[in-house]
Amino acid sequence: MALQNKYLADLLETVKKRNQGEPEFIQAVTEVFTSLEPVAEKRPDLIEAGVFERIVEPERQIIFRVPWVDDNGVTQVNRGFRIEFNSAIGPYKGGLRLHPSVYIGIIKFLGFEQIFKNSLTTLPMGGGKGGSDFDPKGKSDGEVMRFCQSFMTELCKHIGPNTDVPAGDIGTGAREIGYMFGQYKRLRNEFTGVLTGKGLTFGGSLARTEATGYGVCYFANEMLKANGKSFEGQTVVISGSGNVAIYATQKATELGAKVVALSDSNGYIYDENGIDLALVKQLKEVERKRIKEYVTVHPEAKYTEGCSGIWTIPCDIALPCATQNEIDGESAETLAKNGCYALVEGSNMPSTPEAIDVYFENNMLYGPAKAANAGGVAVSGLEMSQNSERLSWTFEDVDSRLHNIMKEIFKSCDEAAKEYGMEGNYMAGANIAGFLKVAEAMKAQGCV
Repeated sequence: MALQNKYLADLLETVKKRNQGEPEFIQAVTEVFTSLEPVAEKRPDLIEAGVFERIVEPERQIIFRVPWVDDNGVTQVNRGFRIEFNSAIGPYKGGLRLHPSVYIGIIKFLGFEQIFKNSLTTLPMGGGKGGSDFDPKGKSDGEVMRFCQSFMTELCKHIGPNTDVPAGDIGTGAREIGYMFGQYKRLRNEFTGVLTGKGLTFGGSLARTEATGYGVCYFANEMLKANGKSFEGQTVVISGSGNVAIYATQKATELGAKVVALSDSNGYIYDENGIDLALVKQLKEVERKRIKEYVTVHPEAKYTEGCSGIWTIPCDIALPCATQNEIDGESAETLAKNGCYALVEGSNMPSTPEAIDVYFENNMLYGPAKAANAGGVAVSGLEMSQNSERLSWTFEDVDSRLHNIMKEIFKSCDEAAKEYGMEGNYMAGANIAGFLKVAEAMKAQGCV
């Protein structure tokens, strides 16, 4: 849908010209601007202060070379990125993605989304993101360590506990965070909470691994309750099989649902009896195997090559937890036709604009990523607090705080949507609520 507000439409054209060849970033800005049209009409003071122009331009973009030596003694070179997008409400905060698809546009879109996601958590965190086109899959521990040490040798010049606090993302788990933290400590000669997602023996937080997946379900549960529904007795399809998908499966099951499908980058499994989560954890977290191995233990289940077919499985609730733009308009139509009435995003921007149009046309309950998957960064923020206090909270304490944060995020989205005449549109509510907190801070701090 074309923007009706001329100011935002003209600014979007400027964004497109400045960021050519970066479709993911342009898609993210377009979605946010679409939601912010009533804000631009109601708040001319924010236009006069140049908030909209500033919020779409990163404060800092860092690109650097990452040379490392493989097990054969051959020098390899990757490219590293860190986008420090907005620090109006706190130090930059956002993960490091290690994946061959990574380039500046992906990092920019993720950093832009992170501004609003972090704002919604109510914690004092700005938006940032980083990563590299390095692929940890198939690499030895030694190769991963040497890459991470080289990556951090440059990145350490730009981050710090009160400046920029990276975390994990796709391809960056406990192993990678450990190697990066060790190199940071070695180079800076200090032990600070500069990375989150750390191991429990050196400053990590309990419940961090589970946080994003649990948070998705906590948000979904609030959205369902507000509309007279619940997880109880519902059939759920979840894409992905990493941390987010695994712990969304666990929490959805605890809330009474039956999860029947999971996927990885090669294909998906369908088990009408309900996913055997213990087996999935063994395959993915311990053995690092592909999801297709599931059917060797459960031959009654079905494995299918390719990922998009997972959305043809009939379900009541869909939780995309894999990657960006994994659901297009056609897949969304299939979901709606097969009876899916609620979709809540666990991965970042998994739905194309065409898919989102389908959700609204079919009156589906839609929980957008920047609100629904904020649990991971929320617990990262709680890890920062524990590091500052030199304390370690119990799993139950962290989980309780996470649950309350997700409840507040839904409440903020719901109230903002109602205030701006779009009741039930939680995408607009999330964008508006997240934006206004940052915008007020930017205005108060002057033209910086």
